[in-house]
Amino acid sequence: MKYFIRIFIIAFVCFALAVGAGIMAYNKIYEPQKDIGAKNPLSMGENVPIVDKIDDKDPLGIAINNSKRINVVLLGLEGTRTDTIIFASFDRKTKKVDMLSIPRDTYYWDEGYNKPDQKKINAKYGRSNAKGTMTAVSNILCKIPIHYYVSVTYKGVEDIVNSLGGVEVNVPFHMEYHDTTPGKSLHINIPKGRQVLDGRTAVKFLRYRKGYKNGDLGRIQAQQQFVKSAIDKALSFKLLKVISSAFDCVKTDMPLTDMLAYGKDAYGINTSKDISMSVLEGKARYKDRLSYFFHDSKKTRQYVLDLYGVKEVEDKEEQKSKK
Repeated sequence: MKYFIRIFIIAFVCFALAVGAGIMAYNKIYEPQKDIGAKNPLSMGENVPIVDKIDDKDPLGIAINNSKRINVVLLGLEGTRTDTIIFASFDRKTKKVDMLSIPRDTYYWDEGYNKPDQKKINAKYGRSNAKGTMTAVSNILCKIPIHYYVSVTYKGVEDIVNSLGGVEVNVPFHMEYHDTTPGKSLHINIPKGRQVLDGRTAVKFLRYRKGYKNGDLGRIQAQQQFVKSAIDKALSFKLLKVISSAFDCVKTDMPLTDMLAYGKDAYGINTSKDISMSVLEGKARYKDRLSYFFHDSKKTRQYVLDLYGVKEVEDKEEQKSKK
């Protein structure tokens, strides 16, 4: 039971916090460039190859087959769309957790879905649920296997934070924002300084995106501070109470038997050293009069290679051209 509680907290609570309120406004993170045509669309995620499976004779495929990594797609839901998508990879040997945020506006086209808004990855959930989003993320990340999904609503994040008794963070500056748009009313007024945020205020803290000196990097760092603080609190809190709240807020296809197995491996994880967070690399630009985020295919492949500790092998023709 101890191991089950540990993995539940790690895989459900802390991940859910990151998913449900981690990076909620990705369509505004990157200011889109007004260059309608891409100079090199294949290297910027315009055409993501759809193949049955990764080549198990490729060095990356071999590394994946020999790896004990567990890959999970974490989904923050807003109706029929995913407002937040995070790829989380847990290395059972090293106890390392790597989390990669995937912008909701990432360009992803499915045959038969040709409307501009249908070509964003956040629309995938509405037509094929979590399994479809898992496939899309796998395709973007060089066909690496996605073993499970975890999904949570924004209300769920609020309830989980409240079950923890709030989460302590250091608010870097006075956060104030007011949106009176009908149906989307949002009022944020959080004073500067170290304080414990309740669920409702925590979601607002994580949504706030203006005023950081180093732009979006500062906002992401603030969110990471929150997530790590929430994890630390969860691991030292009344875990059964947290689990009770989380069960009502989170959905997953991870079997209980697997939770128990991964719990044993996750026991002793160090939140300050063993969890890393990054963002899918690429750039935003307009296409068909709509803003999309086009991931950088080369840098994405390098991320995956680094994740599995694989050194890229140059093609013989490339080696000749350098001589």
